Amino acid sequence: MKLYYSPGACSLSPHIALLEAGLPYDLVKVDLRAKKLENGDDFLKVNPKGQVPALVLDSGELVTEGPIIVQMIADKAGKNLAPPRDSDERYKLLEWLNYITTELHKNLGPMFSPVLADEAKGFFKDRAMSKFKYLETALAGRDHLMGKQFTVADGYLFTMLMWATDRLKFDLSDMPNLLAYKARIAARPKVQEAMTKEGLLKAA
Repeated sequence: MKLYYSPGACSLSPHIALLEAGLPYDLVKVDLRAKKLENGDDFLKVNPKGQVPALVLDSGELVTEGPIIVQMIADKAGKNLAPPRDSDERYKLLEWLNYITTELHKNLGPMFSPVLADEAKGFFKDRAMSKFKYLETALAGRDHLMGKQFTVADGYLFTMLMWATDRLKFDLSDMPNLLAYKARIAARPKVQEAMTKEGLLKAA
């Protein structure tokens, strides 16, 4: 498999999933603004959507959209990164993945735009903060979104928390459950490995 990524982008989520799954993969860096690969090739020829993550399977088939990619990785791994298909718990995982992608990802993403007015950024920030407040309550007494077991949804939420606190400088100091959760996920060896490979952490 080949994962097309941009450092610190939402492709960090499937990158974490691949490492947690122990699946072999190649990592290909993408310049999202130029839509170019490091060797100068046109990324749009790989993924016409022009976005990461993009996962090319060994068969040559292209899979896009983060929540789908991480489920595929989990199913290929069979390592409890997602509950079994058709189980009640699997639908709960789907609920979390959809919540993260629609309520967090889509509100945080526009805030990186250099042309978006401050007023508009404030609107998106307020919306995102209300979602984080919900998560603060939902994580009370839980180690992970699904309880005690780490799943691919946790890698995705961690990526969004990285965006919010490290890059967008959200103040989540009044959300101790969420901050403890972020620290817990950050301490996972495979999460640290993914961040190191993307240049987000210095190699030990």
